[in-house]
Amino acid sequence: DDYMFSVLAAGRQQMALAKLGAAMGGHVRVGLEDSIYLSKGVLAKSNAEQVARIREIVERLGRDVASPTEARAILGLKGADRTNF
Repeated sequence: DDYMFSVLAAGRQQMALAKLGAAMGGHVRVGLEDSIYLSKGVLAKSNAEQVARIREIVERLGRDVASPTEARAILGLKGADRTNF
């Protein structure tokens, strides 16, 4: 019950593999550093556009999207209040 996994993919199958990972119960990550596409033949305008797309997919699968605070807790990261920049 405490096993977690995440999926990221580089290249044109980024969204398809992220969708599959989310459907399997995993965490997902997308971004222009991994793929410049939003969908087949459609260039993404920004990271935000890719995040909005995967958020829609994740929510349609009946999953919840973590807030930034929740994501930091899941990953064991310090919060913005504990950084020097």
